Amino acid sequence: MSTGFEAMWRDLLPVGRATTGGYRRYAWTDADAECRAWFREQAENRNLIYEEDRNGNQWAWTAPGADAIVIGSHLDSVPDGGAYDGPLGVVSSFAALDLLRERGGDLPRPLGIVNFADEEGARFNVACVGSRLSAGVLTPDQARALKDADGIFLGDAMERAGFDPAGIGPDPQRLGRVRAFVELHVEQGRDLVHRDRAVGVASAIWPHGRWRFDFRGEANHAGTTRLEDRHDPMLTYANTVLAARKKAHLSGALATFGKVDARPGAANAIASEVRGWLDSRAADEQTLDELVAEIIRAATERADRDGVEVQVTRESFTPVVEFEGSLRDRIAKQLGGAPILPTGAGHDAGILSARVPTAMLFVRNPSGVSHSPAESAEMVDCLAGVTALADVVTDLMSEDLG
Repeated sequence: MSTGFEAMWRDLLPVGRATTGGYRRYAWTDADAECRAWFREQAENRNLIYEEDRNGNQWAWTAPGADAIVIGSHLDSVPDGGAYDGPLGVVSSFAALDLLRERGGDLPRPLGIVNFADEEGARFNVACVGSRLSAGVLTPDQARALKDADGIFLGDAMERAGFDPAGIGPDPQRLGRVRAFVELHVEQGRDLVHRDRAVGVASAIWPHGRWRFDFRGEANHAGTTRLEDRHDPMLTYANTVLAARKKAHLSGALATFGKVDARPGAANAIASEVRGWLDSRAADEQTLDELVAEIIRAATERADRDGVEVQVTRESFTPVVEFEGSLRDRIAKQLGGAPILPTGAGHDAGILSARVPTAMLFVRNPSGVSHSPAESAEMVDCLAGVTALADVVTDLMSEDLG
């Protein structure tokens, strides 16, 4: 098992790696195509039935048929993301199948391994596009309206990558084959470090979403325009960022402006427009709604003082996900009383939870850092995760999921 995991990890590690040390594996790019080719190769090397569904998700099955246990994650990344977020779950899934085969005996049910397309939403600003489309959470028309920073629509990007986007949409038939889906993921925090445990089980995912703030002012010369004559959207944006931080702190929630686009983008000119993206998360939906409303109110009030227009668009939203209790508790017990942890991060497992029974395993991250090149996991913990995943699959292959 160790040799197989490490070999797969080495093969995948260089794909999409930037000079920063982080990864830029954006959906429907050359790096994404290399990741997809790697997935298909791993499937074929194991004599699995390989499929691409209508939404670009990749599947590998041990056998045809329904009532399957499915494991997997995603291979794309955020800008300059770490190596583990997503790929650890996919590599571990293939390694878990290898371990199950080493243990001997036939699997009583089909086992599927999946790579969900565009989980991070780094290019088209909506997370979990592949799983959202399959689950019917994102409509085909909404997906077709998505475009990247260069104005390329999602469908056009898929077509350029050799994929036919005409059939995107809900996929109840394929999801109907799934008895349970288990996603393994590197922990995005240090809870397992503090508990001195290699593997944990997810309890819930906080509600979260992305909002685009468009601040429109008046372009002018930076060296000749008096301060009192300016309609500077950058000031409104900056004040909104600070307000979001303060209001999130007061509400015990999270608010982050991590992406900004200023136009025309000249160092010696006042911007005509500033576009910023808010990522906000909270333990419950009421807190999240109230927090975002407060941030929008602060932006609007400041915009009035600055002579700037502001428009807010909610680009995506995921309600709270409570993983099914009996399945979660069964897995934790199977893993020797593994700790049960909540998470503020979104995942494909959360999207699918309304359609099929889902669960998540977390592998210890010594740095506690995620969405960054500093993201990490020790090999011994990765292998513990593989063993845990194989043990969970073995248990869920039995007759009763209750």
